[in-house]
Parts: sequence; C-alpha cells; structure tokens
Amino acid sequence: MPGADAAAGAAAAVPTTCDALVIGAGPVGLFQVFQLGLQGIAAEVVDALPEPGGQCNELYPDKPIYDIPAVPVCTGRELVERLLLQIRPFAPRWHLGQQVTQLQPRANGGFDVATSTGQAFIARTVFIAAGVGAFQPRTLPAEGIDTLAPAQLLYRLPPAGTLAGRRVLVVGGEDAAVQSALALADAPDMEAPAAITLLHRRATLTAEPALLARLQACIDSGRVVFQVGQVLSVQQAAGAVAVQVADAAGQTLDLAVDALLVQLGISPKLGPISQWGLAMERRQLVVDAARFETSLPGLFAVGDVITYPGKKKLILCGFHEATLATFAAVALLRPDEPQLLQYTTTSPRLHQRLGVATPPRG
Repeated sequence: MPGADAAAGAAAAVPTTCDALVIGAGPVGLFQVFQLGLQGIAAEVVDALPEPGGQCNELYPDKPIYDIPAVPVCTGRELVERLLLQIRPFAPRWHLGQQVTQLQPRANGGFDVATSTGQAFIARTVFIAAGVGAFQPRTLPAEGIDTLAPAQLLYRLPPAGTLAGRRVLVVGGEDAAVQSALALADAPDMEAPAAITLLHRRATLTAEPALLARLQACIDSGRVVFQVGQVLSVQQAAGAVAVQVADAAGQTLDLAVDALLVQLGISPKLGPISQWGLAMERRQLVVDAARFETSLPGLFAVGDVITYPGKKKLILCGFHEATLATFAAVALLRPDEPQLLQYTTTSPRLHQRLGVATPPRG
C-alpha cells in the first residue's frame, strides 16, 4: 500500500514540478490517475487520509457495491484495491496524510500549490477529486483535551508496537473503535499494550456482528475491559493521563491511562477549496460538463465535489467525468498535437504505457 511522505514534504525546499496534480485519492481520484496515465501524463496525488481510498475505505470498506460495470459485486475496500492495481503501471507519486491548503494561479499558466505539511508543487493542471471533502476525525470534546501530548492523544490506530506496554483507552462504539481494540488485543506480546479499555457512552455497540463476537471473546478472556460512560475531562498526571468518566448511572470514576485512542468516526470538510475563488453552488464546484473545468482554466474537478445540470453522485459518473477531464487537459498541455482517440484493445502506444504486450495482428 502506498505510504505518506509528510515528513519529506515538510522538509522539501524546492517545489515539485508536475503536469498533473490530483487532489483526492478516492475511487474517482484513482481513476483520474488511470486516465491521465493512459495519455502519458504522470500524476502527483495528495490526500488528507493516510491511505488511498476515500469514502470507500473510511465509510463502507466492507459494504457491497453493485453498480460498477462488469463487476457484479465488490466491497469498497476491494474496489480501491482493484483501482490501485489498475494504476500501478503509471507509478503515481503519493503525498498522503496532508491537505492542500493553498492554490494560486501562476501568471504564465499553471498553479502554485501548498499542503498542510509544507509540501509545494508547481502544477500545469490540477484535478480536484475531493469527494464530499477532506475527511477529518471527530475530536473528543472533553475538558483538558488540548493539554495532551501527541503521543497521548491519537485519532488513528498507530503502527504496530507503538502502544506496547502502555495503558490504552479506546473511545468509541462503532466498527473503527471495535477494530482498534481488537487489533491491540491481538498484537503479539512484544507489541501489546499493558491494558486495553473500550469506552462507549452506551452499553450497545453499533459494529458488525462478527466484530462484536470477537470483542466479547476478548472481554471474556480479560484482554479488553468494556466500560460504559463518557469522558468528562483529562489532565496530565505524573507522565500519565488522568481521565474522569461519567458512567451510565451518572457517577464519576477516574481512569489512569497512558494514551487515548479516539475513534468517534470522521466527518468531511470542504476546507480551503471554498476559499480559492472558484464558482460554486451549494458548496459544490460549478464545472463545464463537456470539459469538467472549473471557473479557472487548467483547474478541473470531478466526482461528488462538483455540480452541473443532470449531475448524479455515483462512482460510475465520476469515472466518466475523469475521462473527459483528461482529454480536456491533454488539449491544454499539448495544444500543438492532434488529439487521437485510441483504444486499449488495439493501441500499441497504450499497451506500452500499460506494460502489456500488443497481440499480433490476425
């Protein structure tokens, strides 16, 4: 799976120059990379999440999807895996775990782009495939939460072994929280936390039955403690975190932990896109439905982030939009070249780009 280059981006002194920058690594953004690759255009890809996949991975990784052409059924996660396999020949460069914060047109064409980690780009064309926005974790509204160090307050499950020997409080009651508690409980002894407590405001968890069955087994064996309640406040206490919780009866109890892993879900935020001076309707970008170009020449947008007459928020429609946006971008990037429509079944040039053999003519 591709990895983020946040640290490298922050240290970069020279902007990355590219023909195409894709903002968003959901299914439509990934297919945008594929279409660009077919045209011989390498893509840089930025996404706020630490892994590609967008909504498919974050909201319905294990839910079935039935309306992808020639694929009777696949899960959100499987769709992402297949798209990543499809774009592998084009070797996109990933810039994950960071959000595009600035976009400024250049006087001679193209755009200056900057991200939240300090990564900078000079992009001849930009493709916004941001879906419903950048997904941000829902924060824990508790007194003193801002006083915790980054190692004490986590919103994503860290790499294996990071929480070894520590007392961990997992906060949440849906799939992500249960999966995190199970991942910690199933870790090898050398990587396992000293204690795992799962805290939820209600006694009933809203997770998949299979996950709940595994969790119950961990509770029965003592590997996980389940506590009903809500976090009221947190404070530093001799290198640990003192957490005050209101339980189901309204009584307060104190928990001593080393780290809070907050898994309250995610929410999409359109973020800086709304401040770039682009034409918008109801917080969606207005595009030309023939080119999928925004009100700024060279800045294209596809997927759920856009609106036009007849727009439907379907993955299939996003694939169509990415295809037409690519052809429009090719005309902009190569104005002196004839734009030929080639087919992957017969074109030696496309076969070469895909890394497949051209079948002999029969």
